[in-house]
Amino acid sequence: MISAAQCRAARALIEWSREQLSEASGIDVDVIRDFEYRTRQPGDPVRQQLQEALEQAGAVFLAENGAGEGVRLKFNRRAVQAIRRWETEGGTAGEDDV
Repeated sequence: MISAAQCRAARALIEWSREQLSEASGIDVDVIRDFEYRTRQPGDPVRQQLQEALEQAGAVFLAENGAGEGVRLKFNRRAVQAIRRWETEGGTAGEDDV
């Protein structure tokens, strides 16, 4: 289960605001803020929802392994930029005559 520090770090890596995480996870912004500031410890279901939303956005959580817990990107920066570019290209879908 993710920690407050991992939540903050994952948001920074994928460049999401608390509002974006709230929208993706269905968790209230105030709950996320309080969790990250460590003024409130949400239950496991809330932390699981946050983790799943962040993982779907490209974060990978590293468990405590003697060197400390962590978070990294699923893809390198170049791949993430390409994916974001593809997602924003828009346009109409072409027809497939096959």
